[in-house]
Amino acid sequence: MKRTVSLLTFAGAAVGAPAMAADLNVTVEIPRLTVAEYHKPYVAIWVEAPDATAAATLAVWYDPDSKEDKGEKWLKDMRQWWRKAGRSMSFPADGISSATRAPGPQKLTFSGSKSELSKLKPGAYTLVVEAAREVGGHEAVRVPFVWGKAGKPATAKGTAELGAVSVTVK
Repeated sequence: MKRTVSLLTFAGAAVGAPAMAADLNVTVEIPRLTVAEYHKPYVAIWVEAPDATAAATLAVWYDPDSKEDKGEKWLKDMRQWWRKAGRSMSFPADGISSATRAPGPQKLTFSGSKSELSKLKPGAYTLVVEAAREVGGHEAVRVPFVWGKAGKPATAKGTAELGAVSVTVK
């Protein structure tokens, strides 16, 4: 018996599948603050779904070398991320957690085929960058973007703990 498969079969299978492999380029500006006691901020970067749930945690910058608790004790200071995704994670999280970053622009590329982005369906999302600093403040910046098709950079700017944040789907 001879079997044939039409192109419509393949097209129909792709409709319900997650977005094709794309990259998410993110730039986060950590401002240089002139304060008496400066500490690098803890930062969480994640994607929120339209219903404001955490769809994917992309990066968590903290102090894993802290002698007492490896810096994990202070992760809950990033309150929004902690409530939505952080408390259910174990650290260090492979491919997600890393050390805090110095002031300046931090450029990151997240592969849509290898990171948690591979589970996202095409559509509207929000990139959230939340920062908390010891002897400092707390701030979250939200940048809406569309996953699943390349587009122009979307940007937003923080006021204290974060500078400009941009996201581009490539």
